[in-house]
Amino acid sequence: MENPWLERRLERVAKRHQDHRSPFQRDRARILHSAAFRRLQSKTQVMGSGQSDFHRTRLTHSLEAAQIGSGIIAQIRSKYPEQSAAILPSDDSLIESLCLAHDIGHPPFGHGGEVALHYMMRDHGGFEGNGQTFRIVAHLEPFSEHFGMNLTRRTLLGLIKYPQIMGKLQQASSAKLPDSFRQLKADKWHPPKGLYLDDMDMINWVLSPLSQQDKALFQQFKTKDNHHSKTIYKSIDCSMMELADDIAYGIHDLEDAIVTGVVNQQDFNQHVIQKLLKVDDTWLQDYSKTLADNLFSNQRYIQKEAIGGLVNYLITAIELVDINKTKNVNFEEPLLRFNAVHPIIAAQTLQIFKDFVYQFVIKQTSIQQLEYRGQQIVMELFEALASDPERLLPKSTVKRWQQAQENNQNQHRVIADYVAGMTDEYATRLYQTLFLPIGQTGFGKHDY
Repeated sequence: MENPWLERRLERVAKRHQDHRSPFQRDRARILHSAAFRRLQSKTQVMGSGQSDFHRTRLTHSLEAAQIGSGIIAQIRSKYPEQSAAILPSDDSLIESLCLAHDIGHPPFGHGGEVALHYMMRDHGGFEGNGQTFRIVAHLEPFSEHFGMNLTRRTLLGLIKYPQIMGKLQQASSAKLPDSFRQLKADKWHPPKGLYLDDMDMINWVLSPLSQQDKALFQQFKTKDNHHSKTIYKSIDCSMMELADDIAYGIHDLEDAIVTGVVNQQDFNQHVIQKLLKVDDTWLQDYSKTLADNLFSNQRYIQKEAIGGLVNYLITAIELVDINKTKNVNFEEPLLRFNAVHPIIAAQTLQIFKDFVYQFVIKQTSIQQLEYRGQQIVMELFEALASDPERLLPKSTVKRWQQAQENNQNQHRVIADYVAGMTDEYATRLYQTLFLPIGQTGFGKHDY
């Protein structure tokens, strides 16, 4: 019997002469050659994409995550040969595909842009970066007429980090609507992490091989007081991708902050080293004694060696677990039953680094000011484009907007798709064109 996880929504796939690639190699090629992937080169990772030619953008972050993902799957194959042979592909194309694509739904200006779009879409299904990633690969990218990149079902499953509709996860907001965009408090308008109701047809198709019991269990979520609800489970492929993403964020983004002078050694000693020395791991305690001096060294090769040692420690610690046993559930589908996880000590270690990056880099005033500016740009662009779409949107987007109207679909989603696809630079230039007398005009076409 054919493997349902290798199927594509559009079964008709071009047969090319002597093409011997695996289905996942084809998926990786489609992601690499997509416009959405190329746009990551001009989207903010942590520091603004135009601030320096050294630090990471969403594109270089995704490339590094893919490299780390390959290291993770190699570890799991080595530690668990029998289970790996049964559930993992024979090459690294699938995990690389997931890591390369995992951020393509993020809008311009990082989380500032995400909050802005969610606020503008608050009555129209919301906006969230992971949900937008799924929408791009499954619907928007023009590799097929209606089904985006037309990726395999397993690749799509791996890109679903939060397998539930946003509306079911949304906590009723008690936040009062601000009198103007400039008064919007970002922490009151963070979106729940999930998928769009507009994409329900594709979501159902991806999950269709699952039994009713597995599907219901996979889509379960935890309700939290005063917070959005959050889904609990992920596929094995998604769990590896998420670990790769976290390691790239916690360690490599820290490297940017150190080299560009955003953080200092005194804060690093106090908030990272002192905590690492208390972690119950002899190797880590020993490594931590020289870590700060090595990371803040003027010798780049010493820095690189220190970063490499941390990344290796976090990759080699990863384990494969049967969540039927660890969480006392009963998944039938092996892709859901097994997950890659960090044991407690490695998880604590990575969290120390992630917390430091969040507190001393992301929350830094200068970066928050840039995020706030981006938030304003995105909200004003959305408001303008929604006020007169047929006048202000490119012709091909106008066509999509009109089709949504004819089919009684969500027209606001079309505008969100357009704004979310912009790079930081494009959004800034379009803002100048629309609102500033000295703004550029006729600077080029941008569309899906």
